[in-house]
Amino acid sequence: MKVFLLASLPESLRNFRGDLIEEFQRRGHDVYVGSPEISGDVDTREWLEQRGINWHDVPMERTGINPLKDLQTFICLLRVFGKVRPDLFLGYTIKPVIWGLLSASLTRVQSRAVIITGLGYAFIEGGNRKRFLIRRCAIGLYKLALRKSTVIFFQNPDDQLDLKKLGLLPIHAKTAVVNGSGVDLAHFHPRPLPTSNMRFLLVARLLGDKGIREYAAAAETLSKAWPKAEFHLVGGFDSSPNGIPEKELRRWVEAGHIKWHGPMKDVRQSLEDCSVYVLPSYREGTPRSVLEALAVGRPIITTDAPGCRETVRDGVNGFLVPVRDPIALADAMKRFLTNPRLLHPMAEASLTIAREKYDVRKVNESILQQIGV
Repeated sequence: MKVFLLASLPESLRNFRGDLIEEFQRRGHDVYVGSPEISGDVDTREWLEQRGINWHDVPMERTGINPLKDLQTFICLLRVFGKVRPDLFLGYTIKPVIWGLLSASLTRVQSRAVIITGLGYAFIEGGNRKRFLIRRCAIGLYKLALRKSTVIFFQNPDDQLDLKKLGLLPIHAKTAVVNGSGVDLAHFHPRPLPTSNMRFLLVARLLGDKGIREYAAAAETLSKAWPKAEFHLVGGFDSSPNGIPEKELRRWVEAGHIKWHGPMKDVRQSLEDCSVYVLPSYREGTPRSVLEALAVGRPIITTDAPGCRETVRDGVNGFLVPVRDPIALADAMKRFLTNPRLLHPMAEASLTIAREKYDVRKVNESILQQIGV
């Protein structure tokens, strides 16, 4: 069987779906992949070519609603699918889901599965008129495209319920909730907690919706009373309408509240060096960075929001805080500063959750069973 995976970022094929790709191959299937700019991503291209995986550069703007750019994506996919003739299409993130499904349907790909990896910017409550317009556009395109699906995967039950309430889930399609993209427990494995100063860490693209401003505000509050505490941030700038401006980030760094490390290809050392992992996101599918922190064995502070709340048993392996609430976030972080004895039992609980719920082998087996391969 020919399987075609479509992504919006080339590195995600290896980092987020590499184990799934290899499992398809172990089962005897031919794998093809598409993404924008694979040819320019040397590491991803080499990884694919070492495994004999056919790749295709697909022009795609990950953010934005330029109809001409999206039409270019659509036409390219029609050509690629017409040439490859896959038996199964699998797309994830919004544009691969929408344009992939429409193209796969028109080229008569028999099985058309998608993974809703989070509803993202368009579906976060509040915001300005631009966000409202993007939301209306996204709803219309999802309604058109999801009719063409045969299987729809969600990474949390809230996203499934929200799309159901909007009338976007076709009756004929099979739907299922899976535990995110999973985490490779051999690659991210438990490490001892640091014995030095308390170190908090947030790994995310520099987006307001990731709760980075709340993290910076909490860091500013806590650093006054705990000057030895450290507040680390890993992540690169993003072109999204909700991106954090460089000047704003520089103010936090120059004030000494945040230690920014830029984007990293391998975050394992940063996870090992931290005491507590923090993600104050407004909404996620299932945050991969949290799964990695669980596997390394770190307590988690995250929000009581779709996709985030599933990763924490409040008071057991960490704490849940309200969205957009820097005071509550600071209070949760303060609990570790005033009572470091919480760290070890919560770290052990995080490991248990990673092994029982988020092992990538279990997640991939669930996906493949639902697809029927």
